[in-house]
Amino acid sequence: MMIHPKFNPVAISIDPIAIRWYALSYIVGFMLFLWLGRRRIKQGNTAFTQEMLDDFLTWGVLGVILGGRLGYILFYKFSYYLDHPLEMLKVWEGGMSFHGGFLGVVIAMWLFSRKHKISTLKTMDFVAPLVPLGLASGRIGNFINGELWGRITDINAFWAMGFPQARAEDLNAAVRNPLWAEWMQQYHVLPRHPSQLYQFALEGICLFIVVWIFSKKPRPTGQVASLFLGGYGFFRFIAEYARQPDDYLGLLTLGLSMGQWLSVPMIVLGAIGFVWFGKKNRLN
Repeated sequence: MMIHPKFNPVAISIDPIAIRWYALSYIVGFMLFLWLGRRRIKQGNTAFTQEMLDDFLTWGVLGVILGGRLGYILFYKFSYYLDHPLEMLKVWEGGMSFHGGFLGVVIAMWLFSRKHKISTLKTMDFVAPLVPLGLASGRIGNFINGELWGRITDINAFWAMGFPQARAEDLNAAVRNPLWAEWMQQYHVLPRHPSQLYQFALEGICLFIVVWIFSKKPRPTGQVASLFLGGYGFFRFIAEYARQPDDYLGLLTLGLSMGQWLSVPMIVLGAIGFVWFGKKNRLN
C-alpha cells in the first residue's frame, strides 16, 4: 500500500501571497482550453475566430467558478454553508462541483452565443472537446490536495493508497472490521482507491480522446456536445463506485451517490441528443 505524501497545498509562497496547487490546476485547465481552441480553429469546420475564443474564455471562467461553487453549496453542503455563510467565498480551499460548473458554463455559452449571434449548439460543439483536459488538470489538483479520496479497497490491490487525511473515517471503519482494525494498528490508515486518479483517466484523458477524435470530422450540429454530455456522465458514474461518498450525504436511493444521481440525466440526455441531432441535423 502506498501512502499519500500529503503535499503542501501551497505551490508558491511570497508573503503575503500564496498560490495553491488547486488554483494552478484551474489555470492549467484554462491554458489548455486556449491551446486546444486554437487548434480547433485551424482545423476549420467552425464559426469561431481567435477573437471569439479569447472572449469566450472570460465567460467560461465566470461560469466555471460561479457555477461550480454554487453547485457545490447547493448539491453537497447546503446546511453547512447556511450556518457558515462567509465560508462560501473561500473558493481557494476547494469545494467545487463539476455539475454546477457545467450548468454555469451552459448559461455562459447561451449568453455568449446571443452576443455573437451564433447558434448555441454550435458553440457547445466547439467548446466540448476543449473541456476534458481541463477536468483532468482539476483532478490532479484534487489528488495533490488529498481530497475526494476513494472507498476502502482490497488490501491486496497494489495500487491502493492510504490517505492520512481520511484517518477519522478509517478509525470509524476499523471499528466494524477486525481485519481493518489490524491494518489501522500497523499502518494508521486503510487502503483506499485513489479515485482522483481514476477520474483523471476516465473523465479527463479517455473522454478527451473520444470527443476530440469524433469532432475532427464534420458532424451534425449538436452531436459533439451530446457525446461529451453522455460520455462525461457515463465515466463519472463508473468512477463514483470507487469514490468515497461525502460523509454528510452518504449513499442515496438505490445505493447511488449524489455524483451518480447527478450524472444519470447527463447520460440519458446525451444519448437521446446524440441520436436525435444525428437524424435532425444530418445535412447541416
